[in-house]
Amino acid sequence: MSDAFLAELPEPPYYAVIFCSRRTHHDADADADAYAEASAHMLDLAARQPGFLGVDSVRDARGCGITVSYWDSEAAIAAWKRHAEHAATRAAGRTRWYEAYELRVARVERAYGWRRAGVA
Repeated sequence: MSDAFLAELPEPPYYAVIFCSRRTHHDADADADAYAEASAHMLDLAARQPGFLGVDSVRDARGCGITVSYWDSEAAIAAWKRHAEHAATRAAGRTRWYEAYELRVARVERAYGWRRAGVA
């Protein structure tokens, strides 16, 4: 994966899994470190899954976040959902790290953008 600000993706069509979440208020304790480690591990693990294309993610100071992962097929998304470590981390998220979340899956039909010269 690159260090670019935005995921570098192929031409559509592809799929986007949109994960909107609100964190619990445990960011000041050791649980925040556990969350950061789990999040980094899930990103690394997802990046090694067949069909993974990239990810964009942001979180604000209030703990609200949006992570969009991109996949080449619905089958790849389903395989990721079934992955044992991912399932265990989802369970930890419900009990330890999230107040609420929503997940949406969409097929991307068109994509376009713009970048200032020299911006990665």
